[in-house]
Amino acid sequence: MNLRNELERTGTERGLWTEGARIVAAVSGGPDSMALLHMLAALAQEGKISVIAAHVNHGFRIEESAHELEAVKTYAEKLGVPCETAVLDLPSYIEETGMNSQAAAREKRYAYLHEIAERYGASRIALAHHADDQAETVLMRVIRGTGLTGLAGILSKRREKNVELIRPMLRMNKSDILRYCEEHHIPYCTDSSNKERHYFRNMIRLDILPYLSRYNPQLSQSLHRLADVAGAEDEWMEKQTEALFAQLVTLSPNECVVNVDDLSGLHVALQRRLIKLILSYLSKETEKISFEQIETMRLAAAAQMPSTWRIDAGAGIRCAREYNLMRWFRIPQQSLNDVSAYSYEVGRDGVSLKADPCGWIFDFIRLTAGQHPRPASRYEACFDASELTYPLIVRNRRPGDRIQVLGLNGSKKVQDMFVDEKIAPLERALYPLLFDAEGRLLWIPGIRRSSHALTESHTKDVLFIRAQNE
Repeated sequence: MNLRNELERTGTERGLWTEGARIVAAVSGGPDSMALLHMLAALAQEGKISVIAAHVNHGFRIEESAHELEAVKTYAEKLGVPCETAVLDLPSYIEETGMNSQAAAREKRYAYLHEIAERYGASRIALAHHADDQAETVLMRVIRGTGLTGLAGILSKRREKNVELIRPMLRMNKSDILRYCEEHHIPYCTDSSNKERHYFRNMIRLDILPYLSRYNPQLSQSLHRLADVAGAEDEWMEKQTEALFAQLVTLSPNECVVNVDDLSGLHVALQRRLIKLILSYLSKETEKISFEQIETMRLAAAAQMPSTWRIDAGAGIRCAREYNLMRWFRIPQQSLNDVSAYSYEVGRDGVSLKADPCGWIFDFIRLTAGQHPRPASRYEACFDASELTYPLIVRNRRPGDRIQVLGLNGSKKVQDMFVDEKIAPLERALYPLLFDAEGRLLWIPGIRRSSHALTESHTKDVLFIRAQNE
């Protein structure tokens, strides 16, 4: 089937746009988005819609990015489509915020697309995700661990702010899109970063999907079908949960309250969904709240559990059981920010230290030649004392702190380590770090040690450290 007809049919079936709709097309310069621009421009020429192209240069690949911007502008002009472009300094923004590059790029890119939509009065932003992207997304989520919502993959339509994000190419395969570009002489750029395997999605596309496809040549189609089935069932479940939310939850601007019996009386699947919906009502930053945290809150409503209880759920939310009520409420921002810096020094003869602000206790044990205990957990570490500069320092995190991670090339931000390990934001501000007198971060207890002062079989002076959190 002609892809342009397929795009129009998908738009009609899934209600992605109506006659006369004004649409912002996000165009990166790759084959997918350039094909999307070509198809939408054809519909615009027939008077069915109007289109504005929008392109963002993130500032990562200097020469490539500049070429992509010019390619998009030139092709949009050839098609008679207005084109808006932005050049961003993402590296500086990443350094300032501590976000990872992909999250920062997405945040800034979508902010710009919304800005263009508002400027032109557009009701929709069209994105060029296709069937291969869908398969990759579902497999990524399966590997990382997901529920029914994650299996639904990328949605063809989703409201964000006052605009609908639409993906009219989700049924199209990459190979068909490339063929379409060839047939219609559509120029496009190739992003060199798509071959860099330190991005998980690239590993999925380049290595894992091809390997698994040996056992099921139709794997991509199977994953796409799974997303369709899961998406429909997830949508139905979400509607049931929204009805329960309206029926059972007492709302205020910063708080949600549910009767314990009402929550525990629901099917377990609806309990989990209702808690997630409550968290989403209170915060837009709930992605990092884990399944284990959801379960802890769900089980707290059981009859045999303590009648008073509380936990920091993450995303600036606290959950508390108060007798027959479960309460979720936003923690005042002042409480999140008012964390005093602390710092303790430990000399060569130091034996024990309690860091009062965080409640952690450190034991320092000097061992002689021949004594080489193996740390029993990430809460124990051994160092070659002859390579340490004293006094050692136990303190909380400061902006820009980095660790030379054992087993990895280069250093990594402590903030990123906390995010990777799902350390709650409230805990991060007080979490203890171990430095030497030269400012080298030696150890993040319970997470990772650095590559400095490693012990060998011939090490004569070993410092064994044990940390525990009261």
